[in-house]
Amino acid sequence: MLTHLTVANYAVAEKVELTIRKGMTALTGETGAGKSIVMDALNLVSGARADAGAVREGADKADLSAVFDLSRIPQARTWLEERDLDQDGDCVLRRVIRRDGRSRGYINGQPCTLSDLKTLGSMLMDIHSQHQHQSLLKRETHHRLVDEFGGNHEQAEQVRNAFKEWRDLSQRLEQATNQRDERNARTELLRYQVEELDRLGLSADELTQLEAEQKQLANAENILSQCHEAAQCCGEGEPAAAGLLDQARQKLERLPIEVPQLAETCQMLEEARIQVEEAGDNLRRFIDDYDCDPQRLQDVEERLSWIYQVARKHQIQPTEIPEHQETLRAELDELENGSESLEQLRERAEAARAEWARLADGLSSARRHAAERLDAGVGEELRRLSMPDIQFQTYFSPSSAEGQPAGCGHEEMEFLVSTNAGQSARPLAKVASGGELSRISLAIQVVVAQTSTIPTLVFDEVDVGIGGGVAEVVGRLLRQLGDNGQILCVTHLPQVASQAHQHLSVSKFTEDEKTYSTVESLDSEERIREVARMLGGVDLTEQTMAHASEMLQKGQATHH
Repeated sequence: MLTHLTVANYAVAEKVELTIRKGMTALTGETGAGKSIVMDALNLVSGARADAGAVREGADKADLSAVFDLSRIPQARTWLEERDLDQDGDCVLRRVIRRDGRSRGYINGQPCTLSDLKTLGSMLMDIHSQHQHQSLLKRETHHRLVDEFGGNHEQAEQVRNAFKEWRDLSQRLEQATNQRDERNARTELLRYQVEELDRLGLSADELTQLEAEQKQLANAENILSQCHEAAQCCGEGEPAAAGLLDQARQKLERLPIEVPQLAETCQMLEEARIQVEEAGDNLRRFIDDYDCDPQRLQDVEERLSWIYQVARKHQIQPTEIPEHQETLRAELDELENGSESLEQLRERAEAARAEWARLADGLSSARRHAAERLDAGVGEELRRLSMPDIQFQTYFSPSSAEGQPAGCGHEEMEFLVSTNAGQSARPLAKVASGGELSRISLAIQVVVAQTSTIPTLVFDEVDVGIGGGVAEVVGRLLRQLGDNGQILCVTHLPQVASQAHQHLSVSKFTEDEKTYSTVESLDSEERIREVARMLGGVDLTEQTMAHASEMLQKGQATHH
């Protein structure tokens, strides 16, 4: 349960620290005193959207934190342990809001996402606000309340997941069916293109080799002529290079005297002559072996022409043909073998629908049982709230006229009321007045809260529009809830506040041209004055004080 709340530099609150005990706690104060600060703080530490404009004037940031005792919330302890966020003892939710609009959330001192704050916060607190009167007019709220009361959240989530699975498969089946002709045409085209490329049979290096061979064959006559002349220069013509080198060596060897410095030069001339003769031999062998077959040239050019033609047809470069061939082959294989067939998709969709129907059947049974208990409980509370003639019922209608699966299950649920005997039940929005809606909303929330596993329930002015003896009954209902858990109730009604186990008062004052808001825990005498204020306004008379004292004594004694 909530044990401690700290608010720093938020709105007009410079520093507020609250200690909250078990039981029912009433939070009261003049209109505009700052009661909303406490509610805002609880919402923000539970992941609500932050407003940078709420940072106190002159401060850089607002800092809000709430401490919870987890001894009665095993699911929260498990959640923390799974994420390595647990610590011995209490759990601390913290929210820091900066003036530039940025905000950060923390769980036990570790940074966390707002989604995590919302998830954990929903396990620790259940906040009922007066705005729920309006949300009570929406069918989705009715679904949530019935499932919450019946403890059917997990079943409802399973039905939603099964519906999503069926819907996804159905969409894929419909898409595959609509694209069947297009898919078949694409498969035929790919099959033709792959077969064409297979017939071409171009290897990775073949194009480079063919282009080089084509150049040689196209220039064969010129190559042979030049090579023949080069061979003659080496050793057969006049003058021949080999002969000239030999003559040069001989002239050096016939010098009148031996010149040692020229010995190496003579050796070089001899080696050069030998290399020139070998070059001439290589050229003659090349000429003898050179293939200048015109038919081979024609074959090569025809092969290249085919390659270039296929490349133009596929709008790619000739060098890209092998890679393109593999890409087309992979796509064809995927179309022929990789994707599910229509029959396979149809079987999976039918199986998903059957699973949804099975889960939805179980949820329907649980919902109808929960709705019966909820209707009876709300009817009892409405009688206690002086509305004995109102008949309340949860109406079930098919979720789909065609019998198709729906995320909510087999049925839509709607709260109907009959405000007068003999009248048929009609939707809340068309029947209930503002005051009636307030009491109906409170009755529903009280009944739902009785089965809640969340130990801390927060009621923010849910008693608006209620007064007199009904207000006293409301106080009793809230105190009874507090006997088994923790209730924090923001109220303007003295009949409600007088029955709380603990009373907190919010006040606002101005000092040095700055406005401050504080929250104080009231003792017995202070409670009498506060209840008297709520009864009679600013001027507290003896009669008002006596009435307040009597109301407190009665409110506290009634439950003992």
